[in-house]
Amino acid sequence: MTKPISRSKRIIFSLLLLAGCAHAPFESQPTPQVDAARYMGKWYEIARLPNRFEKGCAGITADYSLQKDGTVGVLNTCHKDVPSGPARTATAKAWIVHQSNSRLEVSFWRPFKAPYWIIDLDPEYRWAAVGHPEHKYLWILSREKTLPAGVEEGLLARLKALGYDIANLERPRQ
Repeated sequence: MTKPISRSKRIIFSLLLLAGCAHAPFESQPTPQVDAARYMGKWYEIARLPNRFEKGCAGITADYSLQKDGTVGVLNTCHKDVPSGPARTATAKAWIVHQSNSRLEVSFWRPFKAPYWIIDLDPEYRWAAVGHPEHKYLWILSREKTLPAGVEEGLLARLKALGYDIANLERPRQ
């Protein structure tokens, strides 16, 4: 006769099982190989899922720079309400956490870090989609203030297939 499993062991087993399920979205995201040096520079935000820290922002840019210690310097700029309005900036530091260079962790306020995953990338580094493994955040970035004709439709279809809610995308003015 087998001995019944204790309640505490059942709870622990259930929590471990749930934790394993919680990581499923992490592995379902694509991981393109990224040349970190080519990714550096200025990107314009074309669209995003709504978030509280960019509320009321337009003319949004992100500037990335490789640091001597191997980290990535981040400078985000947002203009209040109109692209030519007063600018607000935020600086951060990011760490590459995957050999593909497409998965990073970014910190605007230490010690807190958040995933920054490059989930789609133009072979010529003209545009990129950056997401969160749990689909909390999404940004579509471009080297220009607009996406090349025809690019957006294909990109949106791929993002939707990955489970992102593209119907709620906000498009800040550039």
